[in-house]
Amino acid sequence: MSFGRRSDGTPAASGRNISSSASSPPAHENVVAFADAGHVDPDDEFEPDLAPAQFAERVAAAVRDGEGVEGIARGEVAARVTRAAEKVLGRAYRKLNQIEQRDLITRVLNEVYVAPVRDDPTPVEPVASLTPESVNAGNSDPAGDYSLESLKTEKRQVSKVVEDARRKVQPELVERIDVGTAVTLPREDLEAQIADIVTEILNEEKLQLNQFEQQDLVKVLLDEMLGLGPLEPLLADEDITDIMVNGYNQIYIERFGKLELTDVAFRDNKHVMNIATRIVSHIGRRIDETNPLVDARLADGSRVNIIIPPLAIDGPSISIRKFAKKKITLEVMESQNNLSTAMAKVLRIGARAQLNILISGGTGSGKTTLLNALSQMIDHGERVVTIEDAAELQLQQPHVVRLETRPANLEGQGAITMRDLVKNALRMRPDRIILGEVRGSEAVDMLQAMNTGHEGSMCTVHANRPREALTRLENMVGMAGINLPAKAVRTQIAAALDIIVQVSRMRDGVRRITHVMEVVGMEGDVVTTQDLFVFKYEGDDPSGRILGTYEYSGVRPHLTTKAEYFGLGRALTDALR
Repeated sequence: MSFGRRSDGTPAASGRNISSSASSPPAHENVVAFADAGHVDPDDEFEPDLAPAQFAERVAAAVRDGEGVEGIARGEVAARVTRAAEKVLGRAYRKLNQIEQRDLITRVLNEVYVAPVRDDPTPVEPVASLTPESVNAGNSDPAGDYSLESLKTEKRQVSKVVEDARRKVQPELVERIDVGTAVTLPREDLEAQIADIVTEILNEEKLQLNQFEQQDLVKVLLDEMLGLGPLEPLLADEDITDIMVNGYNQIYIERFGKLELTDVAFRDNKHVMNIATRIVSHIGRRIDETNPLVDARLADGSRVNIIIPPLAIDGPSISIRKFAKKKITLEVMESQNNLSTAMAKVLRIGARAQLNILISGGTGSGKTTLLNALSQMIDHGERVVTIEDAAELQLQQPHVVRLETRPANLEGQGAITMRDLVKNALRMRPDRIILGEVRGSEAVDMLQAMNTGHEGSMCTVHANRPREALTRLENMVGMAGINLPAKAVRTQIAAALDIIVQVSRMRDGVRRITHVMEVVGMEGDVVTTQDLFVFKYEGDDPSGRILGTYEYSGVRPHLTTKAEYFGLGRALTDALR
């Protein structure tokens, strides 16, 4: 259903009511008749082509901005929602039938009260119960109040109705369409065709769903056919950074640095396996008992790790690190207080002056995000080769070659490792090599690359402190099976690296750069370093957010010589004042 104006400027309404209820006439016909009769104020503003879901969202926003509906009788709730609807749609709203009015008000209450309650544990006053009769009569019934828990229960019941309908409709739908052709259609075209077929099936099966439930059913069927089923709404939420599936009935998300348990669930473990297989098959990999763990990526670049039984005892586990649609730059990080202005300037100079940079941090601390931000300083005239297990770097330069590892086949042959790709990259005439993560023997080849003319290379490593990152690199060199004295390995590390940047996700959920450390050289058998910047913890504010300052150590940077060579010496001096 959509509402707008005719070409002559008079209000009009058009659309299709796909409710199977025979007792209620289509809402759009009521509205058209009402408008044609000349009873609509010509000064009323109509939203052009406003879909039902958008209509409900606009009404909910109007309710939030207006008087609110907390702790009042249901008749008054109906009146206030009606007033909010008229602001969005005009007086034509009054001719929506009872079922559609009830659905609209239920959606508005879910938008205003049910969604926020997940983030706010504070008890809220009961919300009035609503019926179609109360919408029309406007009277109040003190015995009709029901709580937020009741609203959430009703929402779950609506979902159960849709799920029950899906079980009956989906097999019939698959029989009536050419799935191979369907998956090649644009989503909008396929949605329109699926909606028609679903309406036919519901009529044949004598299943009664209201308009919103039918829309939800079509969306669920599309997500099953084209997307990742129950995960699609979570992938669409830009505030969510991580999705963690622990078996079919437990899905956690990370939002604003904090973990939350969702009410999303799969039907069973077989359903999870179907989605996992769909994910890995898109990039030519497989997941089964002989290959029970896989690193993969989604079409948008999100990183995925999947592990299944017998290794995952409680059912298949899927971990998704979402691709950030919003490009994170050093300027954005500075505005979010992830680092100081001086730190951002020094890191820009370091990347522009072709320093070899190692980014260190724990899981989910923001290493790849910082690597993407630093890579924006790379000159567009340079040839860059990236090497990753699952490609997720988002370099903006025009001359980028992206390489990705490959697992072994069924016979255990054909695996291409990070080390293989680093060796091959050296033959590709790169100006810079960027390694998504150093985790094994490829550390030897990466250090050699940094020491043989590929300055300005960058990589990440898992470590809790900058000095520990150096120790990890030394240990990874030993994994290559090369018997070198400890001093020789450390000398090579000291010669290769210029800066170590430590990133940490702190207990308030905020990611901060805690250290910017220079590698100076060697003293005996020890790699010498100096801190340029350190984050100093000072306490917590009343909301629990960590307070602190980014302090400059006052030492003369070892990178001054390189900065001057690239004409950035004055800029470095100014940054540290």
